[in-house]
Amino acid sequence: MATAADRLLRRLEWQVLRRLDGRLQGAHRTVLRGAGIDVTDLRAYSPFDDVRHIDWNVTARLDEPYVRQYTEERDLTAWLVLDRSASMAAGPDGTGKATVLTDLAVCLARLLTRAGNRVGAVLYDNSWHQVVPPRTGRLQILRLAHQLGVPAANASAATTDLAAMLRLAAGTARRRSLVFVISDFLGESGWESALAALAHRHEVVAVRLVDPADLDLPELGLVTVEDAETGEQLLVDTSDPLLRQRLAEQVRVREELLDAALRQAGVTAHRVGTDQDLVRVLVAMVRRSGQGGRR
Repeated sequence: MATAADRLLRRLEWQVLRRLDGRLQGAHRTVLRGAGIDVTDLRAYSPFDDVRHIDWNVTARLDEPYVRQYTEERDLTAWLVLDRSASMAAGPDGTGKATVLTDLAVCLARLLTRAGNRVGAVLYDNSWHQVVPPRTGRLQILRLAHQLGVPAANASAATTDLAAMLRLAAGTARRRSLVFVISDFLGESGWESALAALAHRHEVVAVRLVDPADLDLPELGLVTVEDAETGEQLLVDTSDPLLRQRLAEQVRVREELLDAALRQAGVTAHRVGTDQDLVRVLVAMVRRSGQGGRR
């Protein structure tokens, strides 16, 4: 009898991965392949280069910026850092952030392991974490799918400690790796330096999951609103125009600050809505990575 992990993987192979076949070929450099660690040459810096690859010793000697060129490794180790905090559980069953996180993580892991790469995962919330050591093959995807099928503890009423999650990832990924951080990035402030430190050692792709309700409060009259992180409840009138205006301004400021923090950390950043088609999301991620784009 097929397990829940088997059924999940088969559904995604049919609904997503089959549609991706042929659409991801030909990309010069994609999210499926990371920069190697063997320096093969130096060349003059161009405005589109990653500043982390500047060779400062050569730059100082020649008084002109030079960047290192690496041998690209086709076999790499990738880590999926997965936020399973209370805010990620918000949203309708089947279409919320937790479901999208599971589907996206399994699809990325399957694509990576099909190319012979090793994939590991760090599943995190404040009170609990699980590390899936990196391996390759279909069995590894089933292990990951099984762990994601276990309900998150969410026992802590505190907001998500994103800095602790990122430090855990840095301590777990020993060698240079491709690291996907999949989170809504809603939690305690002060995580920016931990993300920058992770990106200094690894190639980091930040995937920020956004539910439409995170951006626009539906007009439903009097409703009880619950903080997804702390469980605190408040009765609000969602039809009040002044309240809606204040909330819209707070959302705008929060979005600008989050985007700025991800840019400053020097990571490749993607914003993924829970209402988006996963095939289009993955194709867009590949294309942006191939262009060397950063948000």
